[in-house]
Amino acid sequence: MRVVTDDEIDYGEWGMRFFEAAVTEERVLAGVNAMAGQQIDVGPFGVGPGRVAKVTATGEIGTATGQRTSTNPVHFDVRLPVTLEFKLDLGVDVHRFNAEVEVPLRMTARARGDLAIVIDIDPPATEDVVVALKAKGLRATLTQYAANVDGELRRFIAKYVSRELEKPKIAAARVIDIRAAIDRGARSVVPNGN
Repeated sequence: MRVVTDDEIDYGEWGMRFFEAAVTEERVLAGVNAMAGQQIDVGPFGVGPGRVAKVTATGEIGTATGQRTSTNPVHFDVRLPVTLEFKLDLGVDVHRFNAEVEVPLRMTARARGDLAIVIDIDPPATEDVVVALKAKGLRATLTQYAANVDGELRRFIAKYVSRELEKPKIAAARVIDIRAAIDRGARSVVPNGN
């Protein structure tokens, strides 16, 4: 005869609790932070009127922060920092800038039929990328506005991060394979051949 206990719940409730326990802020941020420390070395690319000015940038992707914003569906809002140093070459003069960039990422966890949890990431929109640009010198400050360096940098960073998120290493980090984890756990409890 089956004994019903006070802590028994139905399958649906169990599934919801399991999903919430499996998809934590720490795990989601670990998936994004597979990019942390990655070096950025790009350019030159054209900016400003006629794109005659050329930008060369070097920098590093920082450690993401974020939080869960919804439980059904499970959403996270994540901020990915990027630090850049770059040069704006006008042909006759070179201006230098430092930039602190923040890339917002909207992430959604979804259940897949093969018992995997997949974290989808909306590509960052150019207008949502935040750039704090510091020009080195008065002439660089004036040039920054004439060449629309901020706007060009936002466009570049949005495209760059979107491409990086699709790379196989990052795509793999966004999948939690529950079936494989259960199989590994079962093998550790019941060794093969017994």
